[in-house]
Amino acid sequence: MEQETQLYLVPTPIGNLEDMTYRAVNTLKKVDIILAEDTRTSGKLLKHYDIQKPLKSFHIHNEHHKVNHIIEELQSGKVMALVSDAGTPGISDPGFLLVREALKNDIKLESLPGATALIPALIKSGFPNDRFVFEGFLPHKKGRKTRIEKLIEEDRTIIFYESPHRLLKTLTQLAEILGEEREASVSRELTKLYEQTLTGSLSSLINHFTTTPPKGEIVLVLNAKP
Repeated sequence: MEQETQLYLVPTPIGNLEDMTYRAVNTLKKVDIILAEDTRTSGKLLKHYDIQKPLKSFHIHNEHHKVNHIIEELQSGKVMALVSDAGTPGISDPGFLLVREALKNDIKLESLPGATALIPALIKSGFPNDRFVFEGFLPHKKGRKTRIEKLIEEDRTIIFYESPHRLLKTLTQLAEILGEEREASVSRELTKLYEQTLTGSLSSLINHFTTTPPKGEIVLVLNAKP
């Protein structure tokens, strides 16, 4: 008899609520418990789709303390779904630790396909997308410059996530280490009302965001090494 799925990783919209899939909605309606990065944010999504299931907090600050208890609940027969605030769990969001422990304990899991910010930003950049590398968030302080220096010889398109208040610092450091004429693309507020993508040299993007401070969630795509 085939083992039944006990843990579902369910992507949620990165902005536009209509990007939720039928399968994702149906999955959240059938599980016993939904693990959420922020229960307030996920609560709004569940209300929009009339999903009435218990929410439990599971985020970067408590996942190490809660993971063993969650595994025990799954082993007792509970069926759970993990969602993040936006996008696919485990992609720069909590999820990896729980997946690893579930696999160690022979708990069957499924990862549903769905929204993630890096793919639309990559496609919109116009840069080569047959080969690319995802770097996620750069270190905030220590190790930041070292991480960028390791990318000097990288010949694939590179994708970063960045916050609006660190974007200018990141563009400046990339220009200093990789050259100010290197092409890059900045996408912000993807799928939302004020979605915007700007593409050009690092120097031109620095000039733009110096006079127009960025807002919203940001994906930075760096063109492959010339």
